[in-house]
Amino acid sequence: MLLTSLDPNHPGATDADAAVTVGSESMSRAEVYRAAAALAAALPDARPAAVHATPTLDTVVAVTACLLAGVTVVPIPPDSGSAELHHILSDAKVTFWAGPPHPSSDLPTVPLHRRNLPEAPMLVVPADDTRAMIMYTSGTTGAPKGVELSRRALAAGIDALADAWQWTADDTVVHGLPLFHLHGLVLGVLGSLRIGSRVVHTEKPRPDRYAAAVGTMYFAVPTVWSRIAADESSASALRRARLLVSGSAPLPTPVFDRIANLTGIAPIERYGMSETMVTLSTRADGPRIPGSVGQPVLGVTTRLVAEDGHAVPDDGATIGRLQVRGPMLFDGYLNRPEETAATWTEDGWFNTGDIATRDAAGFHRIVGRESVDLIKSGGYRIGAGEVETALLAHPSVQEVAVVGQNDPDLGQKVVAYVVTEGKNRSELAEILTEFVTDTLSHHKRPRDVIFVDELPRNALGKVQKKQLHPPL
Repeated sequence: MLLTSLDPNHPGATDADAAVTVGSESMSRAEVYRAAAALAAALPDARPAAVHATPTLDTVVAVTACLLAGVTVVPIPPDSGSAELHHILSDAKVTFWAGPPHPSSDLPTVPLHRRNLPEAPMLVVPADDTRAMIMYTSGTTGAPKGVELSRRALAAGIDALADAWQWTADDTVVHGLPLFHLHGLVLGVLGSLRIGSRVVHTEKPRPDRYAAAVGTMYFAVPTVWSRIAADESSASALRRARLLVSGSAPLPTPVFDRIANLTGIAPIERYGMSETMVTLSTRADGPRIPGSVGQPVLGVTTRLVAEDGHAVPDDGATIGRLQVRGPMLFDGYLNRPEETAATWTEDGWFNTGDIATRDAAGFHRIVGRESVDLIKSGGYRIGAGEVETALLAHPSVQEVAVVGQNDPDLGQKVVAYVVTEGKNRSELAEILTEFVTDTLSHHKRPRDVIFVDELPRNALGKVQKKQLHPPL
């Protein structure tokens, strides 16, 4: 059974304590199972079901119901526009909503009930290799793609993190992440329903709400950790935690250091994507190095290859294309066999599209996406991530995104988009350029520094670099 702790025969299944809390509402494990089983029994057929993934207990129950029934769940972002919503529903061939619908959809709804439920019916446990979920990518390179994840993949990914993070039924996970994404839904909620830990969703990822929630493991993205680092009282309240986990984007070293100083806990960093779940992580019982996403988790192997296909040295400096293998990888992109085939090598490795370095101990550092973060300038190959890390070490830099832009002489030039409160920006631009020159090689310095009020980000805080353009 994927959600092991909901098995009626599981020791904690009838626990009256709050197993899942969202905002001010809570449900025990037995209550989650009864409500989900009742909804599962009412689903009209085995076709994919859409779930309006708002941060509510209804979302948790609806997703759980689909998984109990063996129905593929399609989490829908609450802020989906009409075109995106239509694309997802038609691409996945969704014909109904499990639980409350999206206000822009007229598909029929199977309502759920969470009160005065009879004893839950026993359900047939679906096979491990059946599809559990279609999770849509953010669509930064076109229409969102449906990532097909099996029950086996979800279980393997969660179990690998339980090993790496020493995650047990004694833990309480706290987070305020979106429930339509891998980090918030699969790790933050389904992980607890499998392992038997408790989970508290803060509805919004605000520092004060993280501070008020009592837990042992706190999940957040770098944008949230940055806000917590700026709120000393909220950060100090997290000293009670066992693990602070950051993912979905690189955690800037200054934020890592400040969180470690305020809480006494060095953050755990991990790497994954919708197609692979989490494949790399620092361990609860291992070293935590700023900027490093650690080593392969249980069952995963990685390799870094150059453009010519040869392996790059494990020197912690040479960048290469990151390729992975493991039991938690996806089955393919829905309705896109050619794109699915293009992501795999002939010898069975998945091309992540990211570039990275690896040292002799197997610790990885993600440099960025090959499509936007590998800058080829004057014959050099430059990783945008290392330039960003260098710039973030300057006290005037609050946020930064580095990109390569076409240049008639260099091919591409390094351009830095910087958020700062500094006033004398023309002088600061020169200072930052020299600052990078003193930190990194001369050819890695920004040729242009462009100041902006904010960086474009998606719901998980990832910078959308393709929306950055030089001023006219």
